[in-house]
Amino acid sequence: ERRERKREVSKEMAEKATRELEKMQLQEKADIKYKEWLKKKRAEEAEKKKKEKEKEKEREAELQEKRTRAEKIFKEWLQNARNKPQPALNGYGFPHGNSTGLY
Repeated sequence: ERRERKREVSKEMAEKATRELEKMQLQEKADIKYKEWLKKKRAEEAEKKKKEKEKEKEREAELQEKRTRAEKIFKEWLQNARNKPQPALNGYGFPHGNSTGLY
């Protein structure tokens, strides 16, 4: 009876140790998978940030180009506006802007 009991106890202990070992192995596998997932996620985030920065730089370059073009066009317009003849102020019976004729 004692031997049987000892055998059962040792068997239970062995089973318990086996379960603990399996549990530890599962935990290690889970940790490894989590680390892989985390690494992948961080890489994706870094790629996303890189793309956003590139888009922002592109947008900034377009804006700068647009500003430069607008400034150039404005300067051309200003130059052309200086060379245009002024409209006649005293046309249509209004010399110096005043009405002429009978009151």
